[in-house]
Amino acid sequence: MNFPFKKLAATTLMLAGLSAFIAPAQANITPQQSAEILKSFSADTTTDFRQFLGSVAKSDLAKTASIGPAIGAFLDNKTLTAEQQNEIYRLLGIYARVKYSAAATETLRELVEIPTFRKDGVAQHDNPEFIKIAEKIKDLAKSFNLNFRNIDNRVYEISLEGSGDEVVGIHAHADVVPVTPENWVLKDGTRLDPFKITLIGDHMYGRGTEDDKNGIVVTMYAMKVIKEEKLQLARNFMLLVDTTEETTGDAIPYYFERNPTPNYNLALDGGYPVVIAEKGYGTVMANFAKRKAEGKGAEIISMTGGLATNQIPSASVATLITDKPAELVASLQKAGADYAKRNGGNFEISAKADGKDVKLTVTGVSAHSSEPESGVNPVARMLDFINGLDGKVALKHNHITDAARYAADNWGLDYLGNKLNVGFSDAFMGPLTTSLTYVAMDDKAFKLAVNLRVPKGKSPEKLKAEIAEKLAAWSKKTHVAVAFDYSIAEPMYRNPEGEWVKALLAVATENLGMKHEFGTSAGATSVHELPNGVQFGLARPEVKYTGHTDGEFKTVEQFQLDLQIVTEMIGRIGQLPKL
Repeated sequence: MNFPFKKLAATTLMLAGLSAFIAPAQANITPQQSAEILKSFSADTTTDFRQFLGSVAKSDLAKTASIGPAIGAFLDNKTLTAEQQNEIYRLLGIYARVKYSAAATETLRELVEIPTFRKDGVAQHDNPEFIKIAEKIKDLAKSFNLNFRNIDNRVYEISLEGSGDEVVGIHAHADVVPVTPENWVLKDGTRLDPFKITLIGDHMYGRGTEDDKNGIVVTMYAMKVIKEEKLQLARNFMLLVDTTEETTGDAIPYYFERNPTPNYNLALDGGYPVVIAEKGYGTVMANFAKRKAEGKGAEIISMTGGLATNQIPSASVATLITDKPAELVASLQKAGADYAKRNGGNFEISAKADGKDVKLTVTGVSAHSSEPESGVNPVARMLDFINGLDGKVALKHNHITDAARYAADNWGLDYLGNKLNVGFSDAFMGPLTTSLTYVAMDDKAFKLAVNLRVPKGKSPEKLKAEIAEKLAAWSKKTHVAVAFDYSIAEPMYRNPEGEWVKALLAVATENLGMKHEFGTSAGATSVHELPNGVQFGLARPEVKYTGHTDGEFKTVEQFQLDLQIVTEMIGRIGQLPKL
């Protein structure tokens, strides 16, 4: 979930109007009643939707929920009221969950096993893994009688035809962020394969289960249900599977240079119920030219961090060389214990000798960089710790200690920009966040990224100027040579008007038992620049988002519920007279 988008003109968001609308007709089936239906049916005993409805009509629940008239009218091909239509599509979602949960789970397993992350030196559209997943999706679409197009292996298009001209675009992505396999270990010591689904309890562990192969799967099965049941839609639906959402973000623009833009756009790559605002995405990339180490003591020769700018890892490892490894390990262990105790005690610092090398490890809690508060950043703590070792542990000074000084002086352990005095907040969208994430080193430089998530209230140009001025002053004062690259984009705001967003909000909140209000997100998606674009799940805001983390997972319950919700959503949006 992360789109490095271009600048977007902001639309004024009237907060007072977020709930000032007339709610659409509801479906008189509560989450508890849905659960009762689910307990009473199985895929083996359910042949098709009409048979399913006939069985539901005979149950006591039909009387309790007052859905008998809607079922009767539908089965008799009579005209339904708006409320009855919604009840039928609520039941359609439940039917899809009963009938296809097992098959959808198997499809998710197959997609997770294809390691679709970026490989250095290989264009995404030339990467064999993306060609492989394209064929897998194509075969699935063909078996579901859905239309499939592969647009130069940049975007995979799966469409469900309706009777009108309007197109609703549903956005998901096939690419995932890279993994550090050794970090995929549960607290009990269980080791996980990031590219195989491991089911433990209700948790399906695997890269892409949360972000975002689940979105591809539930949409395709929802389309399959509507297609095979021959349900009429007043508009067309198009699933657009992006291949560069986590990296360059150039696949979707490539697609729209060659194809029309959908009239309405939903990203199944964010949060429930309906997210109408996204923070702007930004990066401050610091480049420290490699230099010969100076002074006496151990030398830090490498350091790890996030493999992408939008990824806070669970651990950061620095490698030091020394003639006295045992002595260095003891000193680092003592200094590390003291540092951790002084700074909250919610992370660990350890040191271990490996020949003449010493591995220094800071273990925190991984998180998506859009939610730094949900993790404990080991990159920030490693750099701050290294910078504070003067007088405790003798270190030679080089480009990595330069980076540590820069990080400690300007960003520290704070992730709100307060250390640099650039923090600000918006009442609806929340605060600016600043997370030390990506670490890399080549023959020429050590690179360190700060990932920004920018709310409305300060223009990207002003924020960039403020940061650049302060960092330039720091560099001049400290005589630390560093080159900066900046990229900061506008946040997204949507005015929540129209029958379609009312229906989206109703579908999500009624099924999830959530408060009937719109949301905001720090994560940016591929609808950021598109007309009528909002997020519609598939993550619950009250639960930690595990995409981009070590040990990413989706619960079985939520995956099945997503299938139910997306099926109902397509049906309800598809039958509205006007969006």
